[in-house]
Amino acid sequence: MVVIVGGGTAGITVAARLRRAGLRDITLIDPADTHHYQPLWTLVGGGRAPLRESARPQASVVPKGVTWVRRAAVGIDPDARRVRLDDGTDLGYDQLVVCPGIQLDWDEVPGLTDSLTGSASSNYSAELAPRTWDLIRRTRRGSAVFAMPSGPIKCAGAPQKIAYLAADYWREQGVLRDIDIHLVLPTPALFGVPEFAEVLAGVVRRYGITTHLSTEVTEVRDGSVVLSDGTALPYAMAHLVPPQSAPDWIKSGPLAGANGYVEVDKHTLRHVRYPEVFALGDAGSTPNSKTGAAIRKQAPVVVANLLAVRRGQEPTASYGGYASCPLTTARRRMLLAEFDYTMRPTPSIPVINTVRERTDMWYLKRYGLPFLYWNLMLRGRA
Repeated sequence: MVVIVGGGTAGITVAARLRRAGLRDITLIDPADTHHYQPLWTLVGGGRAPLRESARPQASVVPKGVTWVRRAAVGIDPDARRVRLDDGTDLGYDQLVVCPGIQLDWDEVPGLTDSLTGSASSNYSAELAPRTWDLIRRTRRGSAVFAMPSGPIKCAGAPQKIAYLAADYWREQGVLRDIDIHLVLPTPALFGVPEFAEVLAGVVRRYGITTHLSTEVTEVRDGSVVLSDGTALPYAMAHLVPPQSAPDWIKSGPLAGANGYVEVDKHTLRHVRYPEVFALGDAGSTPNSKTGAAIRKQAPVVVANLLAVRRGQEPTASYGGYASCPLTTARRRMLLAEFDYTMRPTPSIPVINTVRERTDMWYLKRYGLPFLYWNLMLRGRA
């Protein structure tokens, strides 16, 4: 039996591909009633999409023929090949795919949680994304802070995307000159790929945004964010992102590597110590950006290599680290950043120059990618 831990993007995609490959004995472990297309939350927060479009019943995306166990996994014993569930029962497996997603550590930053009832919000929660748009619309003057934490996070471009969406809205409303926008990033550049960083530098200049590089928010108090360099930035509104990590039960378990994530070979996605275990998505140790586009390229590799192991063969399929970050730089323009382990642009769309802001890429983000997700990717067809 193949057991898949996690029914998010990675788990559903792998389950669908395994079913299409003819496997019948597949069990999916996930307690959620609702499946979310999380990339849309940035557009919800920017007033460019309704929240309802980001959610569907989980039952509607679980592939037919897959056994769905509606419990949460709380531990894995890879020596005994057992998964422990939150009701105290165990589930055995022959092969295991681990993809429980990433954990949002809201309490790691003092004052962050309390600030979310005031003038701060975060698109990293379905409940809060509409609040972000309310704050943007109400802000007509003062300071606006958009911040990103250090360490791996899902969709690392999202903290910038909402800043640009907000700035363009304020430009349309004629109040941009009255708002002092600050972008706080833990990285030494706006983006890790120089070609895209150069484009984003122009976007920052266009909106008059003040950047704080190689720093992050360490505390939120009294309507201000305190940065790691000691600077205190008061705000009329703020978009803040919690630090993130592998789920606690993964970090404390035997599958974790030094960084707490499931330790896999970055190319085969097979566990380095347990050959019957694979991992992909946000909980894996691969050094790529944690995006849905990365999962789209990882899933076929996991399925091919898992099937090879079932046949008694060595895995040969290889993941090259592909990730994609659709960066909304305006309310009708987008920069499609595609790259891999080499950290060089790896465009996948022929003819079109994606190393610049484009209106057609905006339509891809708003309409094309959601269609691809619901109708092709989750069905194992893309």
